[in-house]
Amino acid sequence: MATTLSEFQAAGFPMGAEPLVALDLVDTRALCLDPVKDLIADETDHAKWWSLQAGRLPAGPPPPPSATRRLRSLLHDLFEAHLTGRTPDPARIADLNAVAAAVPTSPRLDGWGSEARAEVRWHDDHDGHPALAAIAGEAIRLLADPQRLGRLRACANPACSMMFLAENRRRVWCAANVCGNRARVARHYERTRA
Repeated sequence: MATTLSEFQAAGFPMGAEPLVALDLVDTRALCLDPVKDLIADETDHAKWWSLQAGRLPAGPPPPPSATRRLRSLLHDLFEAHLTGRTPDPARIADLNAVAAAVPTSPRLDGWGSEARAEVRWHDDHDGHPALAAIAGEAIRLLADPQRLGRLRACANPACSMMFLAENRRRVWCAANVCGNRARVARHYERTRA
């Protein structure tokens, strides 16, 4: 069962449960909090975030925090490049491809007859990490899909760094109960102040 936004928020993460873990990872650097906070800076929070994502990624222990933050920075740069209409440094694209390629996969037949299932086996014997490779693969598929990429948004709050895939055109806030509430409170304050 997928973890919900309210479960992410109860664990201390203002965003989570986006359709892609790649976006959830980018959203672990929160400019919308005061002060700005790296939500996976310490080991405990890093492990907590990975446990919330466990059902969406290949099984295994979480990657080292430094590797997680490196991929987060890479994804943020590439997604931001799209949102701002600039061409990213080709080295950043090569880095993303390298993370995805560091853990090759192969199809695997598990069971037989009516019990047969096709599964994916992750080969982590190339110094890569299966979860990071899976996240990099998600990002590659998003960046290569113009229609889906057109739904990538940055929160309308200029002080917020959160990104999301808009399920509908009306969504402009990272989360209604984070920046959406702040905008409503600010509009209310302006109306009542006048």
